[in-house]
Amino acid sequence: MKEIILCKYGEIVLKGANRASFEQLLVKDLRYRAAQCGRFTVRRSQSLIYIIPEDDDADIDAMFDAASHTFGIIALSRAAACEKSVASLCETAKSYLPRFLDGVKTFKVESKRADKTFPLKSPEISAEVGGAILSACPHLRVDVKNPDVTVMAEVREDSAYIHAGQVKGAGGIPVGSSGNAMLLLSGGIDSPVAGYMMAKRGVRLDAVYFESFPYTGELAREKVMNLARLVARYAGTINLHVVSLTHIQEEIKRVCEEDYFTLLLRRFMMTIADRLAKEYDCRALITGESLGQVASQTMQAIGVTDAASSIPVFRPCIGLDKAEIIETARKIGTFDTSILPYEDCCTVFTPPHPKTKPELSKVEAEEAKLDFAGLVEEALNTDNHKRIKWQDQTL
Repeated sequence: MKEIILCKYGEIVLKGANRASFEQLLVKDLRYRAAQCGRFTVRRSQSLIYIIPEDDDADIDAMFDAASHTFGIIALSRAAACEKSVASLCETAKSYLPRFLDGVKTFKVESKRADKTFPLKSPEISAEVGGAILSACPHLRVDVKNPDVTVMAEVREDSAYIHAGQVKGAGGIPVGSSGNAMLLLSGGIDSPVAGYMMAKRGVRLDAVYFESFPYTGELAREKVMNLARLVARYAGTINLHVVSLTHIQEEIKRVCEEDYFTLLLRRFMMTIADRLAKEYDCRALITGESLGQVASQTMQAIGVTDAASSIPVFRPCIGLDKAEIIETARKIGTFDTSILPYEDCCTVFTPPHPKTKPELSKVEAEEAKLDFAGLVEEALNTDNHKRIKWQDQTL
């Protein structure tokens, strides 16, 4: 008996002629993650991915966790591989499953006979394996309608497999299948969720964090780096760019009308992110904006800031309310980090009455008071980027 991991993918099977490229990306991602967990073989067959440890040093617990955070997988399970015989299936069920059935009261067995040459049909396989389980775990009873656990017996071309229940996977499609984009990552709740949502749709992420030292400090920067690490558990490696906006903010405050401060700052952010995106082969920007949530996220304000970008801006949170965004942040583990009380650049010099229905011509008139191009170049020269890997841990 050998324990392996079985991964099932969902949306990929609908990809028609492009399906193979999606499968290859998913296998590549899993192999990259597996390399950090020990020696594993990762292969695909019949809409399943098999992750097989090659020696006793392979950390199957760590690999299972890594696979559960991999976009493209909808369900996964730890399974025991055995010979393709009824006797082997029953013996494996008796020896392997009891640890998964501790505290369970009811179960049923479902079988899949992918190898049609196997002498028993699926209902007969289920009956044999179910009897073996009852002999090993007499406290159990069968409930075919609403069981606590569903045991799967699968007979495939190479081997047979027994497993008890599945864990829900991350879903989505493999990272990289939809191209690259630049995430504007703040220290708040929304932008990490936006990055996660776009990575789930196959987007490989770069990210830019705008700091305003000394108004923001090292703890604020480390908070954002930890958020990037948490998103990277799903999105894979993220190149995080740290850019200083201090001089830009001071100049806006010095020469521009106060009510336009936030809008002007956002236009600088979009322009700088646009430049970085082009340099690092990203085809879109991603923000965490939600329509109407704050003054800079009205329809008119979003139109003004969009005008500063020459590439598409994706806003996956645009129609979500705060409770929905928080729910996702909790699910992906970013919420507790996001609410740490460290300043970010967007809270520095915030006007008491920002414009909520700005006109682009008036914003551009205020912007003309500044050396816009020179300030952008100065900010880009502060870019300090760090490669955040999926296996990195938060501090």
